[in-house]
Amino acid sequence: MEIIFHAHNAVISDNMRLRAERIVRKLSRRVARAVDAVVRFEQDGPVRRVEVMLHASGKRALVSEGTSRNFGPALGEAIHRMEAQLRHIKRTPKAQAKTLQRA
Repeated sequence: MEIIFHAHNAVISDNMRLRAERIVRKLSRRVARAVDAVVRFEQDGPVRRVEVMLHASGKRALVSEGTSRNFGPALGEAIHRMEAQLRHIKRTPKAQAKTLQRA
């Protein structure tokens, strides 16, 4: 899976880029046939914004956004919102049966 980083008026450290990549790869395992992801870092004065867009084949793109004074908490908020969207993705009957067996 390809991960594309965009920085708009922002300087992103290597650690932040690595952290975002690790988290997005982890999230992409929960989506069948994930194609690519776009992580957008924006800075507008004191406000930092992180937007994560996950594309999967045959499905609509999942988009989440987080804002904060620093990129770390903004990334955390965006990931939290993405996880909430992933919990509501429609699953096949076979996948639903597997989760019921585990419980």
